[in-house]
Amino acid sequence: MRGIFFGEDDAAAVVARLTSAGFEARLERERLAGEDDDEDHPWAVLTDAPELVLELLVDEFEGWLDTDPAEQVASPPLQLPTGPRKIKRPPGG
Repeated sequence: MRGIFFGEDDAAAVVARLTSAGFEARLERERLAGEDDDEDHPWAVLTDAPELVLELLVDEFEGWLDTDPAEQVASPPLQLPTGPRKIKRPPGG
């Protein structure tokens, strides 16, 4: 799970809060495609904290939550009917 922040101080504060709560968290620079200036790259906080915990911190420090599609649990396929449904009632019913 990753939280993205534009301020290094905000990202460091999130890491400090997560580690003090007993979660693993680390800070690294997020390289965005097309950005030439190294100073404009945001900071990524990578953590094993639950999504809800990181989401609250992201809201507090005005960042955004970046979820990896590979981490999301796939839902089982829907059970679709094998034949058409009959809409009308049978005669006499």
